Amino acid sequence: MKKVDLMIFDFDGTIADTGADIVFSVNYTLASMRLTPLTDAEIISFVGDGVVKLLERALGGENKARIEEAMTIFSSHYEKHMMDRTVLCANIEGVLKYFGHKMKVVLTNKRHHLTAGIARGLRVDRYFMEIVGADSTPYQKPDPRTVEYLLEKYTVSPQKAVLIGDGVNDIAAAQNAGIVSCCYLNGLGDRKSLLRMGADFYCEDLIEINTMFQ
Repeated sequence: MKKVDLMIFDFDGTIADTGADIVFSVNYTLASMRLTPLTDAEIISFVGDGVVKLLERALGGENKARIEEAMTIFSSHYEKHMMDRTVLCANIEGVLKYFGHKMKVVLTNKRHHLTAGIARGLRVDRYFMEIVGADSTPYQKPDPRTVEYLLEKYTVSPQKAVLIGDGVNDIAAAQNAGIVSCCYLNGLGDRKSLLRMGADFYCEDLIEINTMFQ
């Protein structure tokens, strides 16, 4: 077991299973713009780099000039419907309770107010010291400065911090900042891409985290 003092959690696909509501709002946006809807799998594959990249990928190159229109439609729709189908990821609350004595933060490329709203709605906000969203700092994962900010703020050495996530940006951010990486393989991220990343720890079920760290 690895001793850690700070646990940094990704949000989409790690804390909350947000995929269905993201898919719904993206396809609503495309339909409103009279564009062809995409499959669930296509849209999920676009998640992880923030909302602008998500919508740029959904629009495709030929419609990239319409990004502001897409942002307006998506943001309005998603804020109203972000809790329609979203639930906690399986066993994550058991992990958060088990590590109740540890410093825990959320680090996500999702906008802060949306993340905080979902965390409150799912009643897990109480487990975290803070939520760092895409618009909380000038940087986003995989930029190591997102992690370095937290290490400095909480006075933790890189060897005593772990980033737990289900996306390649999570593992890359951890590796770039020199902290421990823990990859959840059954979130929203692509399994093959994640296995290629060479994370320090891998889990099929989030509850396994309880036996990996102390």
